[in-house]
Amino acid sequence: MLALPLLLLQPAGAQVAQPTLDKVRAANMIAIGYRETSVPFSYLDANGNVIGFSQDICNHVIDAIKAQAHRPNLQVRFIPVTSQNRIPLVQNGTVDLECGVTTNLQARHSQVTFSDTFFVASTRLLTRKDSGIHDFGDLVGKTVLTNQGTTSETILRRMNLEKHMNMQVISAKDYRQGREILESGRAVAYMMDDVLLAGTRSLTAHPSDWVIVGTPQSWEPYAFMLRNGDPAFRQLVNETMSALMKSGQIGALYTKWFEQPVPPKGVNFHFPMSDTLRALYAAPNDRALD
Repeated sequence: MLALPLLLLQPAGAQVAQPTLDKVRAANMIAIGYRETSVPFSYLDANGNVIGFSQDICNHVIDAIKAQAHRPNLQVRFIPVTSQNRIPLVQNGTVDLECGVTTNLQARHSQVTFSDTFFVASTRLLTRKDSGIHDFGDLVGKTVLTNQGTTSETILRRMNLEKHMNMQVISAKDYRQGREILESGRAVAYMMDDVLLAGTRSLTAHPSDWVIVGTPQSWEPYAFMLRNGDPAFRQLVNETMSALMKSGQIGALYTKWFEQPVPPKGVNFHFPMSDTLRALYAAPNDRALD
């Protein structure tokens, strides 16, 4: 399954009233939103295939959709999304299911619906080992990097304002641009979700030069995004994910992406499953971040 370029965006007001399963059945096609550089969750391999932990889970959901819709040869169209356009693309029907690294925020519920949580991350800092940065208090007067349209950006800018830290905040459009800015020395630290920072570190020229530091500033429940008002589709997605978690299959997927070498550089994240995540997989839920 190859990623296809997004050629045309539908207007923001073009809401899709048709239930997703009916839409998929009629078109014999489902549109999956993915991230191009969110290693190891959702990204492109050297051949242009969408791979990652999120995508492996999503593939199980796609199989369930094929069975439910009686479409064994269902076509899958992959559409790249960013932090800026992911919600509008789900809202307007361009994307049927977003399988990336989106935090289930209560504030987003008026716009989209979320599946059960499949991962929990914390927001920290990626910096050079010799930078002298050990925690957020060390960022006073520094240039700090984050990504546009993320909870990390909101937290960092609020921290800067409320604590009078006099930071210069740079907001990258994605992790590729963020890595380039960080490696060039234009920012002393990169604030994002810890596991995605580990992915960014794995793609740097010299991963061992970088460390993840700082007291976690928030806990981020990752979930898939769907359109509002489609409970049957959401139920199918959640039932599939719950079966994957309770059967223990999710553990094998976790080991594959977080405790073994992964493309493109064969880096092992050495990121063992947390107790929080084990508890989540034992009792799946869709609790949002306030």
